Amino acid sequence: MPSIIVPAHNEASVIRACLDSLLKQAGVDRIIVACNGCTDNTAAIVQQEYPQVICLDLPTPSKVNALNEAEKQVVAWPVFYIDADTKLSAGAVQTITEVMSQGSLLLAAPEPVIDTSRSSWLVQQYYKVWLSLPYIREGVVATCSFVLSATGRQRFTQFPQVINDDGFVRCQFATHERGNVSGTQVFIQAPHNLKSLIKIKTRARLGNLQLAAANLCTQAQEKPYSHIMRTRLFSKDFLAVGIYLLIASLIRLRAKQQFKHLANYRWETDHSSRQTSSH
Repeated sequence: MPSIIVPAHNEASVIRACLDSLLKQAGVDRIIVACNGCTDNTAAIVQQEYPQVICLDLPTPSKVNALNEAEKQVVAWPVFYIDADTKLSAGAVQTITEVMSQGSLLLAAPEPVIDTSRSSWLVQQYYKVWLSLPYIREGVVATCSFVLSATGRQRFTQFPQVINDDGFVRCQFATHERGNVSGTQVFIQAPHNLKSLIKIKTRARLGNLQLAAANLCTQAQEKPYSHIMRTRLFSKDFLAVGIYLLIASLIRLRAKQQFKHLANYRWETDHSSRQTSSH
C-alpha cells in the first residue's frame, strides 16, 4: 500500500483541496503532511480538520528537510511526493501503484494538467509551447510531484539541500526507468501573471544550475530543443514559440544572475495562483 508525503509551507489557502483529492484515493497506507516553517494556520487546518492524516509541524522552512523528516514516518512503498498546491485525479494512486508494481518504472508521475484559464495571455502562450515539448509529452516527469518505488528510493541516501528537489530525483534515473503514467493526472494551477511565471521558472532553472555545479546528477539530462524551436518558428505557432523563447531567455539570464549569489538565495513563490479554497 502506498504512502503519500505532502510538504507544505504556508499553504492554508490550498491544503484542503489537495488533501480532499488524496483522501478520495483508494488503498493508501498513510498520508503525511510535513508543515515546515509555516507562519499561517496550515498546520492547524491539517490537525483539526484532517485527524486521519499525520501532521508534522517542523520549525525549519525547508522543503527538502520536510521530505527527509516525513520519510521517517513511511512504512509502505511506493511513496507519492505531492505538492500542496496540486490535486490528483480520481484513482491516480491506485493506477500508478499498479503500473509501478510491474517493475519497469522506478520513478513515475501523473500527467500534468495545467489550468491557465485565469492566466494572462502571455502565460497561456508560454504553456502552450511548454506542454508540447518532447520533454513533457514523452513522459520524463515534469509535474513537481513524483512517485518513487522502494528500489528507486535506494538511488540516494537523503534529499540534499537543493532548490530543485524533483529535478534532483529525476536526474538519478535513466529515461527508460522513469515516466508519466497515462490515465492519471495532477492538476496544477498556472501562475496568473508573467511576473509570477518568471519567478517559478527561474527557481527551477536555478535549481538545475545548482545540480550541475554540484555534480549531483548521475544520469545525463538531454533536452535537444533548438532544432525543434527553429522549425516551429516558421509554423503557424510562430507567435507562441517566439513568446516562449523570449520568456525562456529572460528566465535563463535571471537564473544565471541569481546563481552568482546562490548563498543568499531566497525562495520565490507564486502567490497569484493560490486562491482560497472552500472545504
